[in-house]
Amino acid sequence: MSSIDSSTTLKRTPFHDIHVALGAKMVPFAGFEMPVQYPTGITVEHNAVRQKCGLFDVSHMGEFRVTGPQAVEFVNAVTTNDVAALEIGQVHYSGILNDRGTFEDDCLVYRFADHLMMVVNASNKDKDFAHISKQVSRFDVKLEDISDDVALLALQGPEAQKLLQPLTDVDLESIGYYHFSVGTVVGVKNVIVSRTGYTGEDGFELYFDPAHAKAVWDALMKSGRVTPTGLGCRDSLRLEMGMALYGNDIDDTVTPLEANLGWIVKMKKGEFTGRSVLEKQKAEGLTKKLVGFTIADRAFPRHGYPVFVNGKPSGEVRSGTMSPSCNVAIGTAYVPADHAKPGNTLEVEIRGKRFAGTIVKLPFYEHGTHR
Repeated sequence: MSSIDSSTTLKRTPFHDIHVALGAKMVPFAGFEMPVQYPTGITVEHNAVRQKCGLFDVSHMGEFRVTGPQAVEFVNAVTTNDVAALEIGQVHYSGILNDRGTFEDDCLVYRFADHLMMVVNASNKDKDFAHISKQVSRFDVKLEDISDDVALLALQGPEAQKLLQPLTDVDLESIGYYHFSVGTVVGVKNVIVSRTGYTGEDGFELYFDPAHAKAVWDALMKSGRVTPTGLGCRDSLRLEMGMALYGNDIDDTVTPLEANLGWIVKMKKGEFTGRSVLEKQKAEGLTKKLVGFTIADRAFPRHGYPVFVNGKPSGEVRSGTMSPSCNVAIGTAYVPADHAKPGNTLEVEIRGKRFAGTIVKLPFYEHGTHR
């Protein structure tokens, strides 16, 4: 059998050549060739974001633009949070559910003066677009996949504002957490400057025309105080903050209520996909719940490792790592709802041996900036 070079089938972000030139370890991720880490290593990158500033290429994410008189009504119908409550210039986190009330994906929703933008996971982009497109005919809207027209960088860390401010005409101090503005960055016009991120630190996500990818990257790196950061530390940073990852902590087998994401479900806004299932689940009570746990032993709980509660199987580790900031093994798992209290114990099977874990309140790491 002849082997197939998978790199020829993977998509590349506008920053691909930069990553390669920096010596990044490139891996297949969500159909893209992405940097998992640079020669400095994941721990150095992780600590740079916690202490100073890191720069992530997240151009693999998907973006949908929704225009038309009923844009708000449409997005309200296909997501769980209340879009009508968003101010212009505000963002919120939300869920895209199916008729079973389980996750098709999680997403961000941006409200502009004349349209909405949905930001979805790269691995789910095409599926999400097909899923929500089924509802378009019910509304006076236009739904477009603009993912290929958008480059996306995330500048994350306590020094992000100080580093970015001299490069933009946007008053960063005036942008609250989960708000955004549109302005010029390093001479590039119409950049969406969003005070959002996936690390728990202060920072900004910049959406702009891919034609300016190198110019924006180079300008952000020019200070010498920004560390290029890959998918590896993105995962450890978000897990320390208890932020869900689709495919790990949430998927099409769990509901927002089971995943501790009831706060993104606004029942009072009216009908949305999956609402009736969640209403029933709320009335009847949950059977399982997502929890965070730590393991005192120097063990590494990886995704997929078996979990046991009171000696009985309780699914598997959903996310797990050795936390660089907390210096302890951390992870998430679904346990019976009546066992989900902090202080209770579980066991994780690692290479045939069971290690005791303690359920803890999320987030694992308390330092993150929340505005």
